[in-house]
Order: sequence, then C-alpha cells, then structure tokens
Amino acid sequence: MARTYADLLQDVKGSVQQVSLEEIKRRLEAREGYVFVDVREKDEWRQGYVPGALHLPRGFLEMQAESKLPDKKAKIVVYCAGGVRSAFAAKTLSELGYQNVESANPGFVRWKDLGYPLEKPAELTPAQLDRYSRHILLPEVGERGQERLLNARVLLLGAGGLGSPAALYLAAAGVGTIGIIDNDAVDASNLQRQVLHGTDRVGTPKVESAARTMQNLNPDVKVIPFQSRLTSANVDEVFDHGWDVIVDGLDNFPTRYLVNDASVWKKIPVVHGSIFRFDGQVTTFWPEKGPCYRCLYPEPPPAHLAPSCAEAGVLGILPGVIGTVQATEAIKIILGKGEPLVGRLLTYDSMKMQFRTLKLRRDPECPVCGSNPTIHEYIDYEGFCAR
Repeated sequence: MARTYADLLQDVKGSVQQVSLEEIKRRLEAREGYVFVDVREKDEWRQGYVPGALHLPRGFLEMQAESKLPDKKAKIVVYCAGGVRSAFAAKTLSELGYQNVESANPGFVRWKDLGYPLEKPAELTPAQLDRYSRHILLPEVGERGQERLLNARVLLLGAGGLGSPAALYLAAAGVGTIGIIDNDAVDASNLQRQVLHGTDRVGTPKVESAARTMQNLNPDVKVIPFQSRLTSANVDEVFDHGWDVIVDGLDNFPTRYLVNDASVWKKIPVVHGSIFRFDGQVTTFWPEKGPCYRCLYPEPPPAHLAPSCAEAGVLGILPGVIGTVQATEAIKIILGKGEPLVGRLLTYDSMKMQFRTLKLRRDPECPVCGSNPTIHEYIDYEGFCAR
C-alpha cells in the first residue's frame, strides 16, 4: 500500500523532539539561551514573531542553515504557523548535524491567540526593503537593525579626506541623520582624496557639497550641516543634538583635545582616525568603557614633530581605507554588534600593506576621565597646544 502525506508527517513528528508553547514561553522568559528559528514565509513573519527569533524560511533552510546557525551544539527551537513545517525543518536540521533541535507544537497562530509576547519587524517601505536588502539578509542586521540605522544620528567632524569616505558609506548604509561640521570650501587640491566633492564644486562650502552628494546617494538621509569651525564657543551647540556616535576626521591638535573633553563629559563615543603620508590609525574613545584621547596624549607634541598633511603630503587613497574603517566602527556601535576598537589602536602601513593592533590603557591620573579629574570646563586649547 502506497504511503500518504499523513503517514510521512506522522513519521517525521515521531522522529523529532516536540516542545509545547507553554514551555517555550517559560524558556524565553528565563532567558535560557535557546535559539528560536521561525521557518514561515516573509509575509507571515511580518505579522509578528517570537521575540528574538531568527527568520529562516523553510525554502532556504538547507542553503542558509550553516551560515545563520553556525553552532551545531546550540539549543534550537523551530516553529512555524501550525507545527507542520517546523517538524520537517527540525528533522532536516538534525540530518545536517544539529544536535539539540526541537519543534514547537502547535505553532505561532496558537502562540498569538494565547496572547504570548511577540515582536513585529521594522516598518520599512518597499523601497527601503529593496535598497537595504543585502543588510537585511545579515542576521546581525536584519530589518530591526536597519531600523536602528535609519533612526541613528552620527556627527562627522570634517568633510575632508577621512570625512568623505565615512560620509559616503554611512549615508549608503542608511544612517538616518548625519551631521557634518566644516568651515572650508572645496579646493582643487582636495580632489586627490576628498571623494565627496568634484571639480564642479570648487569654491563651494564643503558642508554644502557633502550634503548634496549624500542626499543624492540616499534620499533617506537627513543631513544637518554646520558651516563653521568647531570651537569652545559652539561645541555644546553642535554636540547637543542627541548624537549616537561621533566620527572624528579632524587634523589639528586644539580641536582634538576639545572634542575629547566635550565627548567625555557628554558620554558620546568618538571614532578617531588620523592619516600621515602612507600611514593611518583608528581607535574608538568610548567614555567610561576605555581610555580617552588625553590618556594617550596628555600633552600635544611640538609643532615641528607633527607636520600636517598639507606640509608632508598624503597618499590619496589612504583616507579611503581609514575613513571606511571609521564608518564600520560607527555602524557596529549603532547596531551593538562586534567588538569596537575600545582600548585598541589599529594602525595601517600602506607601504608594507600591514595592519597592527596595539593595546591602549586608561590612565587613572587622566585630568579629564581619571579618578580625580582636574579639568572640568573647556580651556584655551590653542594656548595649550602652542606651549
């Protein structure tokens, strides 16, 4: 006698471990470290899902399981609408080598009817779902992470060599609000490395040119321009816009110390970058989590030991590397993923094509972030750095 679908389903359900919705709710509330995998289709997912669940449609399970579920010893609970697809999915995962897989019985329809907790995906428009589709495919980002990016606020200090690639990639990634401060105008000598600008923008204020480029790249982005030089007189006005992170692409010591002090007092993480000739470096100064700029450089070096790029030159493509690393750090901070460069300095030698990471330590005697700070207000930074 030929076997029927009902026979096959019965066999599958008998071969996999099943778990009740009440037990799933208990595990979720107890935060026992289970991975909940939703194998429904995308339109079903949009109606809601178990909080924290990973969306892996049944049709893509075999193809994407190992990339989205790398730990084959993880405790996994698979669910669907009614408990059928999840049973087949649990059997498939077991055959792929996953050792602790269970199938929810019944499924999400009953979960929702019981009034158990659920989340809904971000309310992205069809155009946004298309634009950010490669982000959404990443489990570390997904629709919820993209929503965080769209709601995020990043301040760029400078629209020059480092600010240019950082601005382009932050805008492309969908960071919703980007502030940018710079008081210079585009000069022909900038175009060798400052890719935000073009020949037709020579003489145009850099913040205006930057805003045009970013908004053309991504209309989702709101640009807040500050056409001025950052000083003690305006730093509070500029910094008090609810920024999630600051990307520092400045190239002078007085402003670096000003940025450090203001960011420590306002508890805003700063992704710091610098370039010189063929070398660059990046670190993240995150107040109360690691050292600040003054921990590394209590005193500025003499002017003759720190020539600017205008005096010593810079490889045109170098800021593209460093600025892109800065943008990556900013996005990681927004998403709350990965390990930012807090307490670490990433150095890059383009001539040797070599990256190195150095450990940085917080100075307990630091006059700004130490145990007994001695600096509590903005100082004469020009005078401080001219000593």
